Amino acid sequence: MPKATFEIFKDKQAKFRYRLKAPNNEVIATGEAYESKQSCLKGIESVKKNAVDAEVKDMS
Repeated sequence: MPKATFEIFKDKQAKFRYRLKAPNNEVIATGEAYESKQSCLKGIESVKKNAVDAEVKDMS
């Protein structure tokens, strides 16, 4: 079964960003701009660690 994938890329300002893609290749989340690839990787690890048990908060 295909898995979701984090992709790291550089934006137009040459900053590192990530996007999370679903198994159907749809972008389901994007990260902020980071100065270094290492910081971007830390951002990905934070999402992986903290989103596992995240609650849904309906603010509508």
